[in-house]
Amino acid sequence: MLVRQTALLDRPRTPAPPPPLDWLTLGDAFEAACLRRCTRPPTAARPSAALTAYAPVEFNREDAAQRMRQLLDRLDIPVTHEVAVGGLRRRYELHRLWVPQEHQDAYARILEAGWWQGRRELLGGPLPGASPARRLSVSRLAAAAWRSALLAAGRHVRRHILGVRFTDRELAAVLIRSAAVLDVPARLRPGTGCFLVSVAAGPDRARILSSAALEPARGAAPGPAWGEAVPPAPRPAC
Repeated sequence: MLVRQTALLDRPRTPAPPPPLDWLTLGDAFEAACLRRCTRPPTAARPSAALTAYAPVEFNREDAAQRMRQLLDRLDIPVTHEVAVGGLRRRYELHRLWVPQEHQDAYARILEAGWWQGRRELLGGPLPGASPARRLSVSRLAAAAWRSALLAAGRHVRRHILGVRFTDRELAAVLIRSAAVLDVPARLRPGTGCFLVSVAAGPDRARILSSAALEPARGAAPGPAWGEAVPPAPRPAC
């Protein structure tokens, strides 16, 4: 009996969960996490979660890279921005952001915490008796999710819809719920290797674009206006 009691006392304790992020930090960390998830390759191409967390993130639009830099700057995470030019007949730019090794643990922790806390706030549904301030903060998380998708995911714009393509199933659920928080119905259509989330043209499209409007990033060159045509970029197969 004594041996059993000692074994129980020696059992390692489960580490306490990190404290929740304040709303301002959560908004930035959640949006940065969404931006990163928009660029993820299909699951089969990812050898491990650890490598994915520390790997550089690549964008094919400058305004998406500038937004990521702005968010990481607010989170006190240093980042290096590299630009590569490719293509033969049709030139394109690839914007790669990477975090120095000594800051990678903090980078992974803050984005992981931001994603799971933001996801919980959105998917948990409206809380009975929630304060107006909290409801406003959840609406801002919803807008951040759509802003990241419009910046970094593959755009699918047709006369009758505004859509985005990506390969992340959990991000698809977050976008559907975020549209509902913004009082806009959204549709999810699974494809081969990716998901398409779309809203109807007209008032629904206008509400999403207005909610996700992006203030200019500090020190960034102005990017295309919302709804402005941009050169086609590589997209996930769908």
